[in-house]
Amino acid sequence: MALNKELINDIITVTSKAAISCYEFIGKNKKKEADKAATDSMRNEINKLSINGEVVIGEGELDKAPMLYIGEKLGSGGNLKLDIAVDPVEGTNFVAKNLPGALSVISIAEKGNLFSAPETYMDKIAVSNKVPFEATDLDFSVEKNIKNLADSLNKNLTDVTACLLDRPRHKKIVEQLKKMNVKIKLISDGDVCGALMVTDDKYGVDIFLGIGGGPEGVLAASAIDAYKCKFQGRFIFDNDTDIERAKLMGIENLNKKYDLKEIIKGDSIFCATGITSGDLVDGINVKDSKYITQTLVTHKSSNTCKIVTREDTIKT
Repeated sequence: MALNKELINDIITVTSKAAISCYEFIGKNKKKEADKAATDSMRNEINKLSINGEVVIGEGELDKAPMLYIGEKLGSGGNLKLDIAVDPVEGTNFVAKNLPGALSVISIAEKGNLFSAPETYMDKIAVSNKVPFEATDLDFSVEKNIKNLADSLNKNLTDVTACLLDRPRHKKIVEQLKKMNVKIKLISDGDVCGALMVTDDKYGVDIFLGIGGGPEGVLAASAIDAYKCKFQGRFIFDNDTDIERAKLMGIENLNKKYDLKEIIKGDSIFCATGITSGDLVDGINVKDSKYITQTLVTHKSSNTCKIVTREDTIKT
């Protein structure tokens, strides 16, 4: 059974209500409380759906409940078997400090079609669909990727914008980008959002690169797929615990470079609802006793890539 367009509204409801559940914690320095509220809401809403779902990208293992853990079964039952990837709050620090860019995110695909990623780091690269597939690669140097990108887009190096997380681990990449006089957009958090900024010229980002979360990489890839953009990722396993967990999840080649089609197969639905306003969508607004939310939604098979505005009445 394919993912139908009616299911889109159900998934928008899931992320919208999860985002709304965080509203009271915005700017209150209570990131754990915000994350728990969004998680509880997301679990409750998904369990209302007539699906047989399993979390393949979550926030931990069973012993870390009440987080949505990898392997958790969700839904009220039915013939539709789904893989589910969740990040109830991407950017808990943004919520806690009332900073731009906090999102509530989910992706769903038919069973077996969404890569089950361990909670480890991933080296990743994403570019728009205007760039030929062979132009960029994780195995290329930063210089080669940027020069190939510039040539493909018919841009001067000084007009290319690279986005990456502002982390000490990216010091060498930043130095190389500066040496090439490339524009740099550093983001403090928001790995999924960063990758998604290659999907449209309006965001002004030509390439997203660097090391971030593996689960966030899978979530981003599921959205980028609908835009026909390129994404590559390679997990980083630098300790025995991560290696053991990877093997238990069926990952045999620890150095494998994954292309988008290996991370997300077939049809998918992705939703990201704004909690605080950012580059992708507006945050929660309150007007006339209603919560107004914006959700970026993609549905691959129907070529849906749009922003949906929704209103929910505030319960008194």
